[in-house]
Amino acid sequence: MTDGVILVATGMGYVDLAVQCLATIRETNPGLAVDLFTDLPDAPGVDGFDQVHPVPGAHPRVKLDCFARARFDRVLFLDCDTLVLAPFGDLFDLADRFPLAVAHDVRRRMDLIREGGHETPYAFPQMNSGVMLYRNDAEMAAFFAEWKRRYDEGGGERDQPVLKDLLWESDLRFYVLPPEFNLRRVTMLDAWEPLDAVPTIVHSHRLLQHLRGRGARVRTLDDLRRLERIALEEEWRADGAGAPWRR
Repeated sequence: MTDGVILVATGMGYVDLAVQCLATIRETNPGLAVDLFTDLPDAPGVDGFDQVHPVPGAHPRVKLDCFARARFDRVLFLDCDTLVLAPFGDLFDLADRFPLAVAHDVRRRMDLIREGGHETPYAFPQMNSGVMLYRNDAEMAAFFAEWKRRYDEGGGERDQPVLKDLLWESDLRFYVLPPEFNLRRVTMLDAWEPLDAVPTIVHSHRLLQHLRGRGARVRTLDDLRRLERIALEEEWRADGAGAPWRR
């Protein structure tokens, strides 16, 4: 049984982020194999990955083409805008019992996160596809193929609505990861007590804000926490009137 991490990066900006993520994996999980799927195999830092594979195409969700091509039996997929803060421990053991493990998406009050062909209950939101642990077998290969087929057929930008529909329809056994394995809001750390959880994977679009013209490059958890604290206060001032639980 082999375990490993894969990242998918096209374009120099995302490759650079993948290399940054790799450094955090090496520091926290030494000895764990990490592979990259990319269109730039000779880019700086790429030689630090254990193996580099060509992406089978070039489109915004090319990761859908790569999942089943991983060489590991139990695979952890990470988006490039992630930082690993702690050892994964026995995380991979989940794949022995559940073919797929993902975390809930955030902003679940937004219509965007409710999108999908099925009108599911509020308690069944979209899942975030930026951190996924899966068993690399025939069942998941078929699941990924159907996900890709429906995504191409639908013509949308986001892959999460299709994933939500598939999970709603499917008999696939899947597990919902606790937030410390896909920490989308590092300000949650301000509320956690010491024994609540071990923050393991940070996943923040602020790590790629420089690629979108929205600010300077963010490299550290401290910078991320500072920016998110500011943004959190601004967002509550702008939209907090409709949230009576915050006084």
